[in-house]
Amino acid sequence: MGVSPKQFAAMEARLSGRAPTASDGSLVLPESGLHLPEGSRVLGIDPSLRGTGWGVIRIGPAGPVFLEAGTIRCPKTWERSRCLGEIQRVLSEVLQRHPPALCACEGLFFAQNLQTALIMGEARGAAMATIARTGVEIHEIAPRKVKLAMVGYGAAQKVAVAKMVQRQLGLSEIPDPDAADALALALVMVQELRNPLGPASKRV
Repeated sequence: MGVSPKQFAAMEARLSGRAPTASDGSLVLPESGLHLPEGSRVLGIDPSLRGTGWGVIRIGPAGPVFLEAGTIRCPKTWERSRCLGEIQRVLSEVLQRHPPALCACEGLFFAQNLQTALIMGEARGAAMATIARTGVEIHEIAPRKVKLAMVGYGAAQKVAVAKMVQRQLGLSEIPDPDAADALALALVMVQELRNPLGPASKRV
């Protein structure tokens, strides 16, 4: 199987530890060639039927800057279809307030309960479809890779991830667990852009 010049350049950058940049200094996503200049927004999504977390950060000269985050809460009394509609509605509003250049979504994980896996898949599909309609590039990162990049331990507890998110973004309070996970996804995505040897995301 052949390797394109773009793929070869990405491989070379990863092996050398150099972050690929454009002539204007913007960060470049090796897989697609997407340019992310300073000021670009990155949206993180941690999908769940009852509590989808979302978070937006901006690429700044001294590091990522927090913009906004939240959790889309759906009561247990709501039908699944109503929850999926709420996920789409809230994320559509977020996209209007903070148009992102890139989206990082939590990757699939193995659930012991098949019903749980199907429901999680529905929520993830609703979130991703909402983002995809805007044409924004979506990448997924495995939960274990996010925890490893943020805390240094792939099985870290949510509170440990939330505290690290608070520290990295200079927040006055620890964010809600689901929103913190979403912000962590965005932070790790930017980390990968700056360090090609960091956790590898997968374009969806």
